[in-house]
Amino acid sequence: MSKYRPTVVLEKQLTKDAMKTMGPAKVEVPSPERFLKKHSKDPKSPQKTLCSKDVRHTCTGKKAAVPLKTDIPPMGIHTTRDFIRTATAVPMKPRPTCVDTRNGHKQLLENSGLVPKYTKKKQYGEVPEYLQQRNEEERREQEELHHFLTEQRQQGAMKHLTEEERRATLEGLKKSWDKLHHQYQSLSFVTDNLSKKAYRDQLELQLQQLEGDINLFERFKTIYIQ
Repeated sequence: MSKYRPTVVLEKQLTKDAMKTMGPAKVEVPSPERFLKKHSKDPKSPQKTLCSKDVRHTCTGKKAAVPLKTDIPPMGIHTTRDFIRTATAVPMKPRPTCVDTRNGHKQLLENSGLVPKYTKKKQYGEVPEYLQQRNEEERREQEELHHFLTEQRQQGAMKHLTEEERRATLEGLKKSWDKLHHQYQSLSFVTDNLSKKAYRDQLELQLQQLEGDINLFERFKTIYIQ
């Protein structure tokens, strides 16, 4: 325990005052002469007072006199109210609503998503207008690209291979590959000098080139050459 603890406790007690924040309760001290009596705090009805200027009677006030036989009723008074429309008007019905929570929150049934609102539309199942515009723009872009490529081919003197020419070229490439592959299989197993190694590397390079060309002609049906 610290040796300064008594000093700290004393300083803390000196700074404290009793009821310094709120102060003592200020209430009226009851007098001994006015002690609490029985039924003194029960609710009492207000006492009836009679005012000389405003005398109330139990009967109703004086009614207006009956009009005489010689009195002429007022004529020419018209109203803008349509009694026929008022009599034949259909009473207003409450709008359909649905309650979606157990606390009673409700919303209009039309906006709740439970009513087949969009499937009954006249345009249901049709392509929207913005998609039609987008398809039209894509078609125009494809036409412009095709026109641009056609001009480029004409300027570069590019020739389009027909299907017969493509097949003939493909058959020639395959025959060349078979010939080189036969030569490659005929090589000796041991390459004991540099000339054999160089010849093997040359055949492998040619075979790879032919394989790439064959793959190109087999994948694409439309081929242009320059």
